[in-house]
Amino acid sequence: MLQQKIPATVITGFLGAGKTTLIRNLLQNAGGKRIALIINEFGDLGVDGDVLKGCGAEACTEDDIIELTNGCICCTVADDFIPTMTKLLERENRPDHIVIETSGLALPQPLVAAFNWPEIKTQVTVDGVVTVVDSAAVAAGRFADDHDKVDALRVTDENLDHESPLEELFEDQLTAADLIVLNKTDLIDAEGLKAVRDEVASRTERKPSMIEAKNGEVAAAVLLGLGVGTEDDIANRKSHHEMEHENGEEHDHDEFDSFVVELPAIVDPAAFIERLKGAIATHDVLRVKGFADVPGKPLRLLIQAVGSRIDHYFERAWAPGEARGTRLVVIGLHDMDEVAVRAAIAAAV
Repeated sequence: MLQQKIPATVITGFLGAGKTTLIRNLLQNAGGKRIALIINEFGDLGVDGDVLKGCGAEACTEDDIIELTNGCICCTVADDFIPTMTKLLERENRPDHIVIETSGLALPQPLVAAFNWPEIKTQVTVDGVVTVVDSAAVAAGRFADDHDKVDALRVTDENLDHESPLEELFEDQLTAADLIVLNKTDLIDAEGLKAVRDEVASRTERKPSMIEAKNGEVAAAVLLGLGVGTEDDIANRKSHHEMEHENGEEHDHDEFDSFVVELPAIVDPAAFIERLKGAIATHDVLRVKGFADVPGKPLRLLIQAVGSRIDHYFERAWAPGEARGTRLVVIGLHDMDEVAVRAAIAAAV
């Protein structure tokens, strides 16, 4: 029966782990499979969708890329995801495989559970849940449980005051996984990688397979075709959210905020990136991602920041008729001072 259903792969992972890069590599090396991609962007600017639409992969045309931008997918399953899946399955030319990229802030479990809805279960199965981990961030102690260490570092890293909910999210994504991809392993040494493996393994009672990667380079044959049928095992992958509700506790889903900053053209990208690092560090911003217009350059400058680590490169040509501009999505904790952050980023130009 599983062979008669369309397989779907759910790709999840914490902020900046490299999900979009991994998917882009997958689409460019899909081996002839026609893939439909559903993206749950966090924020008002569909940056990830824009990146993937520019990849030129025959396996996934622009019509096959669907963006859900109304918020965290685990809160909008009934309103957004189910109708989207229904329309996708009604297409005459149905996909060979569906790939779903969740927001870095989403709980995977409610999404997987949605595949048990009657109109979905008869036609689609969850081939597997792939969780992408930023190995460099974990190696740096971003999710450390050692309270003494947290206290010692708190003086220099105020973000540690807010680690508890981020740790729970990290653990939920690992608990949901059928395959864990330890990405960005090129940024740490062998000893650091072993520590990351041990740390990740300690975060979930389940023991999913774990592989290493750099730059999101994982063969399609590894990511697709797991054949797990994860929706039938959802009871063994409960999130902190679900366990809190079972105990009568309320879950606050307003832990994170996001907003879009629009800026003028960036004349000196290197100087802007350095000043942006300072703004991110000063205001404990979790994530910045978007595009910049650099005068005299035919290509858009892609900007992806996780904490103060910023990747940037000229990504693709501006499309004919596309308005050039600089637009960044900023993601932070709910008590982030939006006015101050906007001012600091504007001052970086």
